[in-house]
Amino acid sequence: MSGIATRSVKRVLIYRLGSLGDTVVALPALRLVARTFAHAQKMMLTNLPVHAKAPAASAILGSSGLVDGYFSYPVGTRSPIKLLRLWWSIRRFRPDILIYLAKPRGEQAVLRDERFFRSCGVKTIVGLPLGDRAINLQYSSGLWESEAGRLARSIKDLGEIDLDAPESWDLGLSEAEERKASNVLSETEGRPLIACGPGTKMQAKDWGTENWCALMTVLSGKLDRHVLVLVGAKEDRDVSAKLAVAWGGMAVNLCGDLSPRETAAVLRRTELFLGPDSGPMHFAAGAGVPCVIAFAARTRPGIWFPQGNGHRVLYRQMDCAGCNLETCTEHERKCLTAISVEDMFHAAMEVLERRRSESGAACE
Repeated sequence: MSGIATRSVKRVLIYRLGSLGDTVVALPALRLVARTFAHAQKMMLTNLPVHAKAPAASAILGSSGLVDGYFSYPVGTRSPIKLLRLWWSIRRFRPDILIYLAKPRGEQAVLRDERFFRSCGVKTIVGLPLGDRAINLQYSSGLWESEAGRLARSIKDLGEIDLDAPESWDLGLSEAEERKASNVLSETEGRPLIACGPGTKMQAKDWGTENWCALMTVLSGKLDRHVLVLVGAKEDRDVSAKLAVAWGGMAVNLCGDLSPRETAAVLRRTELFLGPDSGPMHFAAGAGVPCVIAFAARTRPGIWFPQGNGHRVLYRQMDCAGCNLETCTEHERKCLTAISVEDMFHAAMEVLERRRSESGAACE
């Protein structure tokens, strides 16, 4: 890396905010940072969720060794005392370098962040989202660069990232986490598994319980040997219970029973993931599991699509696409209501048939 001898770096500060999905898509960038500064202490500045005592990042990264600890970022605070405490914590840590992985919030906000970190004593900053690093590039296909791709481009001074390499998405799951996944699936007795995570905290991403139930009914008629595995937070348990009834066959409702990393271990064992744009979707895609997604058009197509090949993302381009709304009442989620149960059913069957065909060819 130009401008600094990486071996001289003893302390690294990583700045990344967001939810579970935001952390998952940052995994390739975090792995590059870990490789580049293998012997340095790495702390992450991230936000605490509203209803949790630990940052979302810690639930994803766990014992992976990618970071050594966390500073809590008081998002939206105007309290001088809280900001002073954060300033003092960072200054006391004395980072040699800052890796800026936060999403762009406009040039003025980014420059304000830079001034803050400089005042904390940080001399070297990599990844400031300015210029073309502040945008996701558009491809000739009409799709937009993924957020994982934008992050990789923003810190390319540290090295290259292969987003298609499975190791870029490796969570470093522990034996205990893998064992937990095996235990909760023990009663499925080796039958093929399909996962569904219907839950979302955003009304604008919700395809609807009736649609998910109808999809489970038609799918189970074709896949009577498969076991349905339902994943999500404890708030999703009641909705998932309805899907289990609609499935009719064997179903395992794990909502609220597993940590995010244990959920990732479960999803690795499945043939297909069904759901909306969500954290579990990114878990499944990172593990190489094909996804069929009812994707709201609230963001540009491609930025938050599941990583990799073999997925079917049902995205309906609308005149209001890219609205970034969390709640859609004016247009009544027309981008999602335009996705029919039949559309999702055919997409799921096509993906499964292709997966079986490829698996058969690999065995010949």
